[in-house]
Amino acid sequence: MKTIRHLFLCVGLFLLLQACATVPITNRKQMNLLPTATMVQMGFTNYSKFMKENPVSQNNGAKVMLKRVGTKVSSAVTSFMVQSGAENQMAHYKWEFNLVKDKTPNAWCMPGGKIVFYEGILPLTKDENGMAVVMGHEIAHAIARHGNERMSQQLAAQFGVMALSKAIEEEPEQTQQLFLLAFGIGSQLGVMLPFSRMHEREADRLGLIFMAMGGYDPNGAIAFWERMAAQNKQAIPEWLSTHPLDDTRIADMKVNLPEALTYYEAAKGK
Repeated sequence: MKTIRHLFLCVGLFLLLQACATVPITNRKQMNLLPTATMVQMGFTNYSKFMKENPVSQNNGAKVMLKRVGTKVSSAVTSFMVQSGAENQMAHYKWEFNLVKDKTPNAWCMPGGKIVFYEGILPLTKDENGMAVVMGHEIAHAIARHGNERMSQQLAAQFGVMALSKAIEEEPEQTQQLFLLAFGIGSQLGVMLPFSRMHEREADRLGLIFMAMGGYDPNGAIAFWERMAAQNKQAIPEWLSTHPLDDTRIADMKVNLPEALTYYEAAKGK
């Protein structure tokens, strides 16, 4: 019996070690138990379903701008990742950018590069540079594989490392719900999976760098989050929130700006 337990422990430890990954630029260690191909397939499936159920915006000017911003930022990030040795990860990406008719101030990026902006965020982005702030942030979530990390933590807690593949196969509804929560689709404040404040801060830092890689001024992120803060009339204590408070977020961005500006200067010099 002890031998069997020891074997399971060793196999489980091996799987955990195999699942260790490093976030680009920040070099934070993370646990990603789900194969990239699985996450991308779920992303494509849910994206297709979402686009069938939600009307596309008729704001042609904003749609053209969104595609332009998305193409510039995603191309720069893809080049950076490939040059950093992540060709295999980026091989799964098929970038696509859509604007939907919804008054919610929201945006998200699926694994594999399927990105959706809601019309409700346009009054906050205001211009192309503001749109690049949100674009960089959402692409950062995908590149840092935050969704995989959130799902891995939740699935491992519920089913154990050894049962993950079985859980994905036999608990499709539960796995699907975790996927939607992990990417903030249809979720409400306080329902997001654990550690999202850490993920948000990391995406803020990477987002500044990614928009800068695309040739957009990261200084614009401060103005965007100041507009967001002005909209948030009902503030709640940060310890009750899954996202950093706007003041905290803005202060962190000011610290990270010098790093992002080096990428911006390099992009302007190309």
